[in-house]
Amino acid sequence: MNQRSRLSLLVIQIFIASLMLALFGRLFYLQVAAGPIYRDAALSIQSRDVVTPANRGFIVDSSGVPMALNRVGLAVTVDRTKIDKLPEKGVAVVKDLVTLLGLNFDDVWQRTRLCGELPKGKKAGCWTGSRFQPIPITNTADPQIALRIVERSDRYPGISATPLAIRSYPTTLGLNGGHVLGYVGPLTESDLAGANGRSYFRSESIGKAGLEIVYDEYLRGNPGIKTFIVDRKEAVTTTSKNTKPVAGNHLVTSLDIRLQAATEAALAAAVKRARGSGFRADGGAAVVLDVRNGQVLSLASYPTFDPNAFETGLTVQEAEDLYSEKTGVPALNRALQGLYALGSTFKAVSVIAAKDAGYSLSASYACPSEVQVGTRAFQNFESKAQGTLSMKKAIAVSCDTIWYRIAYDEWLRDGGLRPKSNPNDYFFKAAEKFQMGKKTGVDLPSESSGRLANREWRKAWYSQNKDFYCNYKERSTKSQQTAFLLQLARENCLDGDKIRAGDAVNFSIGQGDTVVTPLKLAQMYAAIANGGTIWKPTVAKAIVKTDGTVLRTFQPEKLGELGEDQATIDFLHDALREVAISGTAAGAFAGFPVATSGKTGTAQVFGRNPNGSAKSDTSWYASFAPAKNPRYAVVMMVSQGGYGAGTSGVGVRQIYEAIFGAQGSTVKPELALFPNGKPPTTLPRISPATKPKPSILNPGKPKVLASPTPTAKAKVKR
Repeated sequence: MNQRSRLSLLVIQIFIASLMLALFGRLFYLQVAAGPIYRDAALSIQSRDVVTPANRGFIVDSSGVPMALNRVGLAVTVDRTKIDKLPEKGVAVVKDLVTLLGLNFDDVWQRTRLCGELPKGKKAGCWTGSRFQPIPITNTADPQIALRIVERSDRYPGISATPLAIRSYPTTLGLNGGHVLGYVGPLTESDLAGANGRSYFRSESIGKAGLEIVYDEYLRGNPGIKTFIVDRKEAVTTTSKNTKPVAGNHLVTSLDIRLQAATEAALAAAVKRARGSGFRADGGAAVVLDVRNGQVLSLASYPTFDPNAFETGLTVQEAEDLYSEKTGVPALNRALQGLYALGSTFKAVSVIAAKDAGYSLSASYACPSEVQVGTRAFQNFESKAQGTLSMKKAIAVSCDTIWYRIAYDEWLRDGGLRPKSNPNDYFFKAAEKFQMGKKTGVDLPSESSGRLANREWRKAWYSQNKDFYCNYKERSTKSQQTAFLLQLARENCLDGDKIRAGDAVNFSIGQGDTVVTPLKLAQMYAAIANGGTIWKPTVAKAIVKTDGTVLRTFQPEKLGELGEDQATIDFLHDALREVAISGTAAGAFAGFPVATSGKTGTAQVFGRNPNGSAKSDTSWYASFAPAKNPRYAVVMMVSQGGYGAGTSGVGVRQIYEAIFGAQGSTVKPELALFPNGKPPTTLPRISPATKPKPSILNPGKPKVLASPTPTAKAKVKR
């Protein structure tokens, strides 16, 4: 055998040896290393899991009164994996079913369609969960009708009826609470895929908005799992696992159910009052904070929605209305998502700017009817001249022209259109002290950060919009090419990256591009009230287990200090008190038995409504009380609500009436919400007496569910 043959034989031997080694290695991996994995896989083929979702924890107010709890319902569900195999995907079966239940076919059909199956703009009321989950079309079924459906499975294939736990939001004292409490719903495919880092079972429900989603990990609990081993005929041979569900923990909040209901009622009344005065009043918000620690005592947005509707059932039309501009977009939480110009409520910030710039707060200043700024005259409100006023009186009567002059003078000192390398920017820096432009950090979802229109923002805005304004004729429609808009586009093209004189004077009275949320303004006035501390607004106080054990408490979080001397704080307290005594809010608070301090705001809004009418002013009232020892900061805003005092000022007074137990010009201590003068700081005891008793819902015409609903088989045990 020659050398070449020996080499070939050696290569073949090495190849065979390597192959055998690889085969033995693979065999070892399958039988030893990966043995447990494959044993579990084999077992799963023979096993069936029955999941019992856990009872969701309560959400209670600061006194332990439930604001969200559970009750028992009876659901009729559709199994898409079965009806899709029927002729016309089960249209005949669904039509027969809706006739029996007294429902609308279009609503039910839409409700059982996956959102991904429907075209854009036609998804209202679609099923956000999975095809493999039973899709509930009503959870208030008559037990007799449900029994007929179960007994006639041949007539209603893919249709079943089962008891389930329903999330319930009591309407105690007329409480709504939709925007702060939120609601629950089914899992989406991304949830099941672990998009948020958690694992779920298909039959579970999770929080979708408000406190329900923020504290879902505590409220949800752990589902019970019973695993059956079955043979090839699906007969149960044994039970390999049986864990009972662990109920979710309770969330104790800083909210007061009485104050929340009163705040909602006062806000709704303010909107109606504005409409009665001829204003459009398309929405509003109100917030009450504890100035000592930032706790949210109540938070309301108008228009609102019924959180129970996501369980008892939304029609397709109701689902569309939640996000429709015609209905005011009820799903929008205006208290922490809506952004609005502050109007004269900003003048409390301007006081600090003026003091920092060297203006005496004890001096008097002229308040003419108008001030000439460049080529434009900036008028006082209703062009009224007020003579010479002290700074305190100027705040009380809300003189604008004083601030026009101060802001314009400081703009010139900073270099005008050719600013110094290090401008003083007293007004911008005063706003930064209040952390304007930043989120408050409240423990509610989707908060807006607001906008502080300073030099940095202006440059960023110009960078994004320069091309549009410099090519305005080519990029705008003919209807947008009015003389005013063409001139505005030209100015923005030439020096849109600079703070102009008009920007500076508008900024000083809360107009222009700076916008905040009502919650941010409440945080700002709470800081003035407590002497300068900026607290993070919080709703949660504690997580409590079902046995009463406190699992976690949430401590107040200090975000910063205004850094102002006591003399400046005292001046602001006195000036804002004067507003309610002899200033713009004197009429709204005439005869009120508790001393309050506040500031009206009537912010002009640029633009037009869908019907072509000019937008009305934004009505504000920002306040705190009692004036000498503040405990509460109360802010109300009504979008397109007109004057600050007549709309929001009266609404804030009604909230204070509820807090202090005021009737007319007297205080009745027995009616006060907090007899000790301040909200409770201790945790309430959540006793069994506050827990709901399970009961099958009363027979009645059910509604079509157009929202998430759990499909638990277990009854609520509370």
